[in-house]
Amino acid sequence: MDGGVPVSGNGEGGTNAEKRPNELLNSWFVRSGWSKGELARQVNRRARQLGANHVSTDTSRVRRWLDGENPREPIPRILSELFSERFGCVVAVEDLGLRAAHQAPSVAGVDLPWTGPQTVALLGEFSRSDLMLARRGFLGTSLGLAAGPSLIEPMQRWLVPSPASPVEAPPPSTRRGGLSGPELDQLASTVEMFRQWDAQCGGGLRRKAVVGQLHEVTDLLQESHPEPTVRRLFGFAAELAELAGWMSYDVGLQPTAQKYFVLALHAAKEAGDKPLGSYILSSMSRQMIHLGRPDDALELIHLAQYGSRDCASPRTQAMLYAMEGRAYANMGQPGKCKRAVRMAEDTFADAADWDEPDPDWIGFFTEAELHGENSHSFRDLAYVAGRSPIYASMAEPLMLKAVDLFAKDPDHQRSYALNLVGMATVHLLQSEPEQSAVMLGQAMKVAKKVRSERVNTRIRKTADTAARDYKELPAVRDITRMLAEELPEAVEAV
Repeated sequence: MDGGVPVSGNGEGGTNAEKRPNELLNSWFVRSGWSKGELARQVNRRARQLGANHVSTDTSRVRRWLDGENPREPIPRILSELFSERFGCVVAVEDLGLRAAHQAPSVAGVDLPWTGPQTVALLGEFSRSDLMLARRGFLGTSLGLAAGPSLIEPMQRWLVPSPASPVEAPPPSTRRGGLSGPELDQLASTVEMFRQWDAQCGGGLRRKAVVGQLHEVTDLLQESHPEPTVRRLFGFAAELAELAGWMSYDVGLQPTAQKYFVLALHAAKEAGDKPLGSYILSSMSRQMIHLGRPDDALELIHLAQYGSRDCASPRTQAMLYAMEGRAYANMGQPGKCKRAVRMAEDTFADAADWDEPDPDWIGFFTEAELHGENSHSFRDLAYVAGRSPIYASMAEPLMLKAVDLFAKDPDHQRSYALNLVGMATVHLLQSEPEQSAVMLGQAMKVAKKVRSERVNTRIRKTADTAARDYKELPAVRDITRMLAEELPEAVEAV
């Protein structure tokens, strides 16, 4: 019994106090095009991936949800993720007419205290929970994605000066001794190594190792150190949390990714590193574009630009302009998009005259990445403008440059795969399905070398589009068959 209302005994049913149909869930369900059986199979498959093996859903259970039954966790969160992926935008639990589970403030939401000790405590708590519970599925399904003012307004506090000193020393009894310069340098090298692994192999291979290293750094931050050491440790924590968020994003753990990004921004503030903070905001912006929230993405980028305009290197500023272009493209604003693209190109050219070394975290933004981002902006404009051939033709030469450069770069295989898929989408926009199939075939070969659900999902979506419009062509039928045979259906998030 649950509050006097009978519940199902299979571990995943919920209350049915009101016998009215769930109109919101029915609306999303009808628009999805799924059958009740298909939705049940997807729920069961996602539950198994999360380790929630007690979930066993069938068509009658789905019918009861549509009729008004409110299922227990993790079902609401699974449904939110499935519909978000289906429609390419954030579909919150509440949007489905379901009730979200109560969440503690330290786990739910993004409006967290901007103080050093609490940042350390939250980083330690969240990374420990991720290490202990992620494989059993309870962490990702206990989180919700923030968007709109509930996301943007707390992030604006990144620029508000802290009222007190950024770091409060722990009690003397916790002192273990200071860290030497070589030990700190070794930590820096470890962070760089993790970043290289991510670029080469995707987020699915080393995510838990990064989370484990983050947890170790938070342990160090609970000890007493000189202020310069504390700031450097906060910098490592920020980089590791951003990387954990990026890897989570790459394997499809969107709420977990956002939580890490938020905590990374808090740590970057404690480190006094505004350029690093702007980079973290750009990662959050990229996630919002992926989730169909370009307005939020633009707000985050403008916040990043405002906060680092007097201290970020030209390479970092060029990256921010490129992401600004992506946001404007997805908002359907071609004039502002073109201006941002030009600013990205011009500012990147200034990087050659920059005397100071760039931090390792911006090293990914090479000429290949610049061309890739700008070409994706024009590609996105083409889709927003109703498959415009003009914008597709603007995307093509830039995408070709990106593909050619990434083909020569063994250290960024995931970016190579993503740009091959991007080239495939451009060919589809130009009504060239055979060339699109060739690009998808090449992307699949690279995808099998990296563990990135983001890459796999983009290949599947592009292949589905090709199959829908050109299913009679042998090349398209062949790529659809190859996709079913060779590309794994999901990447395990580890």
